[in-house]
Amino acid sequence: IVLARLVNLFLASSMLQFIVSVVGVFVFAGLTAWDTQRLKNEYIYGYASAGGDIAERAAITGALSLYLNFINLFTLLLQLLGQRD
Repeated sequence: IVLARLVNLFLASSMLQFIVSVVGVFVFAGLTAWDTQRLKNEYIYGYASAGGDIAERAAITGALSLYLNFINLFTLLLQLLGQRD
């Protein structure tokens, strides 16, 4: 996605921007689902019994990971649906 965006900086192709946005939405939707499952499994099988400081750090890093996924997904959706004529 990053490489395609860099190429599109020089080409300025609206079709390439559309394709990158669609692919990016699918990628970040999948990453969000994968991170959610990963966080759930880590909590159930590891951090719930450890407790304390380790569980707090895992919760913070997990929340940050999901936050970045949502921000990227929102940005790509804006690029995809917010085209001006």
